[in-house]
Amino acid sequence: MDNAQFNTLYIVIPCYNEEEALPKTAEVVLTKLRALEGAGRVSPQSRIMLVDDGSRDRTWETIAGLCDGSEYFAGVKLSRNRGHQNALLAGLMTARNHADLTISMDADLQDDIDAIDKMVEHYLAGADVVYGVRSKRAEDTFFKRMTAEGYYKVLAKLGCQVVFNHADYRLLSRRALDALAEYGEQSLFLRGIVPMLGYKTATVEYERHARELGESKYPLSKMLSLAADGVMGLSLKPVRYVLTAGLITLLLSGAFLVFALLGLIWGYPFLGWKLIVFSIWFVGGLLLTSLGVVGEYAGRAYMESKHRPRYFIERTEGLSAAPETEDNA
Repeated sequence: MDNAQFNTLYIVIPCYNEEEALPKTAEVVLTKLRALEGAGRVSPQSRIMLVDDGSRDRTWETIAGLCDGSEYFAGVKLSRNRGHQNALLAGLMTARNHADLTISMDADLQDDIDAIDKMVEHYLAGADVVYGVRSKRAEDTFFKRMTAEGYYKVLAKLGCQVVFNHADYRLLSRRALDALAEYGEQSLFLRGIVPMLGYKTATVEYERHARELGESKYPLSKMLSLAADGVMGLSLKPVRYVLTAGLITLLLSGAFLVFALLGLIWGYPFLGWKLIVFSIWFVGGLLLTSLGVVGEYAGRAYMESKHRPRYFIERTEGLSAAPETEDNA
């Protein structure tokens, strides 16, 4: 696909309380989009799509102002806050009706904007999915770097298809977007779902920058929730590990019973109360943990069975036509 006439690019940026950062972000991304258009890599119909995820500040007013001031911007406003993954999906599914390819990125400009050039090159060479992969995490704290990289390794051990050190900075072709629309999970973990699509992929490495304006909208609680979505949405191994732990505990309990009976037969005093209390607490803790893991899976299956809409779009700006709700095709 070498003709820029057919390479309509939409850069999708989820926003939550990003009033402070948006003007700078819009300026930087617009400069990059115009450079790509000037080089003949994308068509003049390419846009920057800003998705307001139910912000409590003036984020939507800022987005609407950008759309009024330039035809390069488009806005999507969700009816309420639905979380980063749902906001990103809303933007991608809306852009699917207008674009040949999309690139998703965060509003904090920590993702290197120049990596977009290489992503587009890979797309023109035939890749349907291009992952932005962090080559360094120097700007992260030691705790965040250690836990994030450890999490990717845990997912790999659990058999989940994830790209190491990749978040949501990626390119998707129209064909990949159509395939992504077939997935109907309520608990979204896009960085685990996209590798399931199976189309030709490529990676682009970049160095992640420090946030220039505003504060991070992903505290520890949200990161833990996303991590749980990734583990339980992609793998059944935690349940199997619980089963294995239960069987091991059962074997140990049987061995302990045999040992205690032999002690009584041979005249040795019964083991002390401390070991008995420890055994009770250990088994009790294992049971509660097992119930928690199984209950989490059961609860998620129950929520999925309701088939509730993941988001509603309240209004749009800068688009000729857009769906009012998500496309469930």
